[in-house]
Amino acid sequence: MGKVGRGGDVFVTWKGDYSPRHVDVYRDGVLAVKWDLDDKQPMIGTASRRVRALIEELDTEGAL
Repeated sequence: MGKVGRGGDVFVTWKGDYSPRHVDVYRDGVLAVKWDLDDKQPMIGTASRRVRALIEELDTEGAL
C-alpha cells in the first residue's frame, strides 16, 4: 500500500490491486474520488481541478 498526504487529502494505492490502475483520494476520512490513472477520469465521485493536479504531480513523481 502506498499512502501519501498532500494538500489536505490522502492518496492511497494498493500494490497488486485490481485493474485499472487507480488511486483512492480521501478527504476528512471519506472517499472523495476513485481516479483511473490510465484513462485519467473518475471511477467514483468527482475530482476538483486541484485534486486532478495533485494526482498528476504524484503520478509524475512515481508516488502512485
